[in-house]
Amino acid sequence: MISASSNTIFTNVALTDDGKPWWEGMDGDPPAHATDWRGNDWTPASKEKAAHPNSRFTAPASQCPCISEDWESPRGVPISAFIFGGRRAKTAPLVFEAFDWEHGVYVGSAVASETTAAATGAVGVVRRDPMAMIPFCGYNMADYFAHWLSLGAKSDKLPTIFHVNWFRQDDGGRFIWPGFGENLRVLRWIRERCLGAADAVKTAVGWVPAKGAIDIDGLDGVDEETMADLLHIDRESWQAEVEDQKAFYEKFGDRLPEKIWEQHRALAERLGL
Repeated sequence: MISASSNTIFTNVALTDDGKPWWEGMDGDPPAHATDWRGNDWTPASKEKAAHPNSRFTAPASQCPCISEDWESPRGVPISAFIFGGRRAKTAPLVFEAFDWEHGVYVGSAVASETTAAATGAVGVVRRDPMAMIPFCGYNMADYFAHWLSLGAKSDKLPTIFHVNWFRQDDGGRFIWPGFGENLRVLRWIRERCLGAADAVKTAVGWVPAKGAIDIDGLDGVDEETMADLLHIDRESWQAEVEDQKAFYEKFGDRLPEKIWEQHRALAERLGL
């Protein structure tokens, strides 16, 4: 919120009568009257929301109070971990750590989210977005995977690769992880894993936090049973995941690195498929 307090561009939000942006969930009480994201008159009695479900803001990174002082250093900054994330209702656990660099590249290449109001078409469809780079990668993604894999032979200080999923749901469609600032609890575990100071359990998909490894003290609505659900690896869901990944990788033909296929087969074997 501090980052967006000034010098900020808002898109697809409402505009109050005094020229200020207003956005459900980000601001306080609704204004008595505003212009919605379509340019129409809006009041709290309106049936439609004032802002689009995929509203955004863009602010200079320098305004973020917790950004590294070296973020623009030409020397770069040390990277301890890469964190990929997808929006999955059931399949992906809250967090898991890749076994090694090649497995981590595979995890990144298979990143997927289930569509929401931010995308056109049906909601809940699995959409692959490897390394979250589909909109930005200007060449064949298979070559991009090969580049990542090649880094494994160039350094003995490779970052650890993790995958997070803040959007796990129960059978009623309710998010069971509170998200937002509470995500720091997961990031703390990631940091401690990088330092060799946190416990984990090996699963078919990667290392997940051991019981009690993520601090849930004072966290409303999340107990040990909830954490077990958040970290559960459902074999049936992952069987469907393996098949969907296969169809995705086949689109790359001979360009797809064999090491990606090796990792895919290894996952299927670990799942007993």
